[in-house]
Amino acid sequence: MALTNFSGAVAVITGGASGIGLATAHALHARDAHVVLADINSGGLQQAEEQIRQHNPEGTGHLLGIVTDVTNEAQVEALMRQTVERHGRLDLVMTSAGLGHGGPIDLFTAHEMQTLMNVNFMGTYHCVRAALPTMRQQGAGHFVFLSSVAGKLGAPLISGYCATKWAIRGFSSALRAELHGTGIGITTVYPAWVDTPMTQMETDALRLLNVEVLLTADQVAAEILQAVLEDRRDLTLAPNPDIALIIEIMKEDPDKAEQLAGAAFQQRLEQMSGQQA
Repeated sequence: MALTNFSGAVAVITGGASGIGLATAHALHARDAHVVLADINSGGLQQAEEQIRQHNPEGTGHLLGIVTDVTNEAQVEALMRQTVERHGRLDLVMTSAGLGHGGPIDLFTAHEMQTLMNVNFMGTYHCVRAALPTMRQQGAGHFVFLSSVAGKLGAPLISGYCATKWAIRGFSSALRAELHGTGIGITTVYPAWVDTPMTQMETDALRLLNVEVLLTADQVAAEILQAVLEDRRDLTLAPNPDIALIIEIMKEDPDKAEQLAGAAFQQRLEQMSGQQA
């Protein structure tokens, strides 16, 4: 049974101390949902709670922050258990905890790759495993998985990040089939570059990719809530013309899309090299 109204709904958001997670928490609390914020950053989590309360002091929804490391299965299980003990149900789980490191694959260590996979993918997996029993008992519930346009195409210098986001895409597709008819929905979100702490970092990879940020976290949050109400499976947000074009080409001719992405990257390398000469 799809969510049709957020008032009184119980939502858990991982990565809730910043970025898209925090923006979605704001939007849900403004609609009188009960919001449980989870994040590994205890200080940021406390600030997020205060910010949401100040922004919507008249809100009727409860707000709770629980420090959680999404790579730790026991902590994620405790997060869902505490939510159900407090509110009696679990209507929405959004997995927005994530990392976005990049760099040439030659220099990208196994430890960095494993860390990305543990947070970006295994964090999502742990949330599903911990929340499903309650949702199955209810015969209702909805997951929102944060993938990325990097889960629909290949981008140089962020191969590890792409791998984790493609993993979320495949996982969500298989899980939708597995949960067909249970009343449990899944919306997978594929945003392009968003103005969040991740894209605000000055890195060589971001400079070489010529990143153009055209989305705000608030825009993405608003689109997510509408997609949940409509029980949409795919929410792709790609206002960047070049990214939108590559995604379309990828559907029809993946080989061509990869060649175009590679050629554009090599051209960018040559331009950067010329500027430094």
